[in-house]
Amino acid sequence: MAWNYSEKTKQLFLNAVHGKPGTHLGEIKDPDGFGEHGSIVCGDAMRFTFRVKKHPTDPTGDIITEAKYLTFGCTSAIASSEALCTIIEQGEYTPITALNIKNDDIVNFLEGLPAQKIHCSVMGAEALEAAVFNWAQKRHINLKDLGINIHADQKEGRIVCHCFSVSEPYLRLKIKEMNLRTIPEITAAVKAGGACTSCHHEPGGLQDILDDIWSRADTEPETPKPVETVTKADKSSELSPYQFSKQVEKVIDEYIRPMLQKDGGDLEIVDIKGKKIYCQLTGACAGCCAANITLEKMVEKILKENVDEQIKVIGI
Repeated sequence: MAWNYSEKTKQLFLNAVHGKPGTHLGEIKDPDGFGEHGSIVCGDAMRFTFRVKKHPTDPTGDIITEAKYLTFGCTSAIASSEALCTIIEQGEYTPITALNIKNDDIVNFLEGLPAQKIHCSVMGAEALEAAVFNWAQKRHINLKDLGINIHADQKEGRIVCHCFSVSEPYLRLKIKEMNLRTIPEITAAVKAGGACTSCHHEPGGLQDILDDIWSRADTEPETPKPVETVTKADKSSELSPYQFSKQVEKVIDEYIRPMLQKDGGDLEIVDIKGKKIYCQLTGACAGCCAANITLEKMVEKILKENVDEQIKVIGI
């Protein structure tokens, strides 16, 4: 199944992987703020760094002048990260006011994201918070004195979703903050419950947490969940073998090959059998010790997103 990305999302992604001027893929040396969020194990991780113009007397008046990111992620992760950096730089935010940027702002900037990819925008907002916390420590600012409580780490407290190491405090925070009402909404936002599903209805699991949170709010008017900025995944009919192979080639040519060629490498399709793509890395990527990771975490992931979720990439 291919995801229905907006033209703006696709353009931001392509600009970033081609390293066009004004894009932000990279890392700031000796940054004023450094933060990470996510896990390489589950395939989504982001490192966020920023530099500030320091205020001569009041550190809370520091202005973020440059922001960069590194992400082990997909089209939406890269585009969301680009959006976050652009919003911050254009808005001349201080680290503290940058905390007002939420995942909805990133989704709006991208002109929508598929519901299953909302967690990519959440990842950027969380990495920003971690970087602001790091900046505050360096500038000797007590955020709690300013009434700011940086969100709890998703692994602190009782673990509810063991597949993605998501804790109950983190879940409760995100459910309230994002007005999540169903298990699929939780999975789309923070990935919890997206693997083995055992945490869905077990005692103390996702449904119990939802019931507890929203039963307490029964007497309060429900705030409608904004959905207009979330686009639905493309539900096109099954592709023929020929159409499938042409779509695979198109995605490789437009998305994957430019990323590999940037580092002196390339990709050759050897055979396609059903949903199995047999291929080999060439050029500088051929003998790389991280070749298997590149095939699984980058090539396979992008093909799953843009062609079919059942694709399996096999290196030969």
